[in-house]
Amino acid sequence: MKLSGKKIVVVGLARSGASIARFLAERGADVVVSDAKPREALGDFPNTMEAEGIALDLGAHTPHLFDTADLVVLSPGVPHTLAPIAHARKMGVCVIGEIELAARFIEAPIVAVTGTNGKTTTTSLLAEMLEASGKTVFTGGNIGTPLSDYLRREHPADVVVVEVSSFQLDTIETFRPRVAVLLNITDDHLDRYPDFHGYQRSKGRIFENQRPDDIAILNTADPHVAEIARVLRNKKFTIGGDGPNAAAVLRTHVTIRTQGLPEVRIDLAKSTLVGEHNRQNIAMAALAALTAGATPEGIQEAVNRFKGLPHRIEYVDTVRRVRFYNDSKATNIDAVEKAITGFDNPMILIMGGRYKGGRFESLAKALKKKARGIVAIGEAKKKIVTALGHCIKTVEAQSLDDALDKAFALAKPGDAVVLSPACSSFDMFTNYNQRGDMFRESVQRLKENHG
Repeated sequence: MKLSGKKIVVVGLARSGASIARFLAERGADVVVSDAKPREALGDFPNTMEAEGIALDLGAHTPHLFDTADLVVLSPGVPHTLAPIAHARKMGVCVIGEIELAARFIEAPIVAVTGTNGKTTTTSLLAEMLEASGKTVFTGGNIGTPLSDYLRREHPADVVVVEVSSFQLDTIETFRPRVAVLLNITDDHLDRYPDFHGYQRSKGRIFENQRPDDIAILNTADPHVAEIARVLRNKKFTIGGDGPNAAAVLRTHVTIRTQGLPEVRIDLAKSTLVGEHNRQNIAMAALAALTAGATPEGIQEAVNRFKGLPHRIEYVDTVRRVRFYNDSKATNIDAVEKAITGFDNPMILIMGGRYKGGRFESLAKALKKKARGIVAIGEAKKKIVTALGHCIKTVEAQSLDDALDKAFALAKPGDAVVLSPACSSFDMFTNYNQRGDMFRESVQRLKENHG
């Protein structure tokens, strides 16, 4: 792909936008980075880009820049339906995402992971399995490190492991992972898609450009994943299936059968990951790692030492025999249901934030079995009370500190208090990371007052 002399607009000035802009400029492209946010909302990025000689278009997207571009590259999370982007496409301008552009310049085999829930955990664990097997691995994409960072790396990796979101898959054309993993598909981002089937189609695009000898790793226990699996014609490895290439997920271990190779057994005794969904994540990561060249010994070593990730059912502390868990990353209803079912002891759930769609009522059955009460916060608190207040004690809180105080008052010794919001964080916080960090701070305040 020739870049020298091309007029390219990069949309979105954050870490990914800056990374891809640098790469394009180094290749001789005439680059402008466009962001609708004002300069003061973009931190140090504007000064850094200008110091490197990269032009900026801030505060609005200037239409003629898009219409006259040779290429428009979207940062992750930028809606491809924005008016100037849609108009540029009508004018015949090529519009692709950062993942698509970066992948065109990567020669190492790509292992890609998508799904509504568990992407980051599975991606991180998969990378550790490969590293423990002696592979040099680059891990990037939706996980936090832009895939385009790899393009400026001095030494090539043996394997590139990439987490991809539905938004990133919306803007692919030729993106072709050697191994593609689809974990699950449940209600999410219904504020960005016309309906659930549109979201499902987006997730299925991870397999779109695979060839017959490429590998699909699928959780066919999920009916929406199974629906996609039925139409694939490449090599399929599954959990929840009975084929020759499959993993059986049990409470104490995972057994993997692959055609023509000895059976692999992964012991889960030392794993700190909680719940059936995490056992499935381990199985999916192991299947992907094996097909990408990992050893059984490396896989077991990674499972034993992997401590999980922040904001994903993360143990925070114990106050008067009540344990506190930060699951701020659970921004949809299915993720919350998995958190609820993963605990053996009674819980108080802190839910709420900005509503993203889905039915809170679907949590009623799991809540009746496990929860002692709900504390609802944020814009969605009234909706949560209406949906669940009839089946379980549900109270409203005005802030996260207030929610923690009320949850602690409802809890009994031996209970767990779990922040698992089922909503985005943008009504009260910058992102789910800040929400989880504030929860940790609130727990420490509570411990100082009651410890």
